[in-house]
Amino acid sequence: MFHRPFFASLIALGLASCSGDLSALDPAGPYAGAIANLWWIMLTGAVSILTLVLVLFGLVLFRPGFGRSLSVKGWMIAGGLFLPVPVLMALMTYGMAQGEYLIGAWQNEPVMARVEARGAMWRWDFRYPDVGSDVATVETLHIPAGGVVEVRVTSADVVHSFWIPRLAGKIDAVPGHTTVLRIKADVPGRYAGICAEYCGTGHAGMRFMVEAHTPETYRQKLTALTAEGPAP
Repeated sequence: MFHRPFFASLIALGLASCSGDLSALDPAGPYAGAIANLWWIMLTGAVSILTLVLVLFGLVLFRPGFGRSLSVKGWMIAGGLFLPVPVLMALMTYGMAQGEYLIGAWQNEPVMARVEARGAMWRWDFRYPDVGSDVATVETLHIPAGGVVEVRVTSADVVHSFWIPRLAGKIDAVPGHTTVLRIKADVPGRYAGICAEYCGTGHAGMRFMVEAHTPETYRQKLTALTAEGPAP
């Protein structure tokens, strides 16, 4: 027989899994927040439907004769149309609205900084054209906090996937092609990023770090990088 400490441990474990450097459920910016909200809404819808199905199943088991007043065809229409269609339509509408938000259709915020990210087996290189062609970093992306950053992503070899779970969704890095992703960190801090597309034996170690600075510190950092010379 299960005891309360057991269930408490399960709940604590579940809550702990919702946070961390690579948790999309612990957003640190509006774009990641939109994705997290969509996840929770989808989970709520799924749990609601599952709960209703289990309740009906329990009534069938423990209340013989339940539902006989409704014909087989009636159950098919009620269970196959009236129940799932409104729920699925609501979830789809919300999902499409969040998708429009994420691709910038409803965004009017100006871009504070533009950076270039290039994936190569098995590392990430970053350049900062707004500051100068000689400013580059390896495995650390510097961004200003509190503003929208446009990241232009490409690949030097195979298809990679650029993902900073706490700041935005993922986007593919394709050889010979540039894809664009917007990220935003609400506050200064360090945020982990990874390659989310299997790209070879070194895929597991293809990680990078995002350092979000205040706008003033961000400029100072890039100025210091310029003085040090370009990254290899």
